[in-house]
Amino acid sequence: MTLPSLVDLRDLEDRLAELRATYAAAHPFPHVVLDDVLGEAAFARVAADFPDVDDPTWQGYLHVNETKYGNTKPETWPESLRSLAEQLTAPRFVHFLEELTGIPDLLPDWSMDGGGLHQTMRGGHLNVHTDFTTHHVNETWRRRVNILLYLNSEWRPEWGGQLELWDVDMTAAQAVVEPAGNRMLVFTTDARSYHGHPDPLTCPPGVARRSLALYYFTEEDERPERRPTHYRARPEDGARRWLIWADRTAVDLYDRFKRRYGITDDKTTALLNKVNRLRRRRSR
Repeated sequence: MTLPSLVDLRDLEDRLAELRATYAAAHPFPHVVLDDVLGEAAFARVAADFPDVDDPTWQGYLHVNETKYGNTKPETWPESLRSLAEQLTAPRFVHFLEELTGIPDLLPDWSMDGGGLHQTMRGGHLNVHTDFTTHHVNETWRRRVNILLYLNSEWRPEWGGQLELWDVDMTAAQAVVEPAGNRMLVFTTDARSYHGHPDPLTCPPGVARRSLALYYFTEEDERPERRPTHYRARPEDGARRWLIWADRTAVDLYDRFKRRYGITDDKTTALLNKVNRLRRRRSR
């Protein structure tokens, strides 16, 4: 059952001309920040329903370049979060994104390939990167637009987690987005859209940086160029840049393996858990 509208879409549509101009002129790549996307009561419900940090449905993405958790299975989400995702993938909202970004024929992705619910806990981070460019199942789909809707009922600036938008030469962050609750970031994703929150979070234990991530694609006549998630070092990362490079290479190999053999992240996680259990037993 779909809940009554959670998204204040009429307000966004009324401001479309202004938002379109802001989006196109944004630096270092096209983007816009939208506040109060949900009504106050709707946001309170969705934030309250967000799965706890110890919910068993979370899947870890834990390596040098990122330490976060995701849930790509809407059938396991609370009703309010499923309804929110349905409304943000419905034709009316997709049409708004097309008008906002100037990219026609956008396709929402209910399979949540890399998207869905995300949370990052104390000490977690996400190094600066551009996103993978093609869908892992629909091989002619090219990734074009990301939306990130922050679902923290409370987030303090001193906890970190600000999303940094970097120029393609990696000289400095050109814009910073605070992950305030009920704030949505929309941006074009391509080979120039470097973003991340690379410094470890300092939020209290049990608190997480929470978001809903949805990705939109276009269908191409031929298979688009495949580029995996491309992590980059910042000038201040120093010798750590070699770890970032090595981990990026490993992620690329895993991405190729997953595409070729149809391996899912669930299967990989289950295998790694078995290996870790065996390792712990042998170390006793």
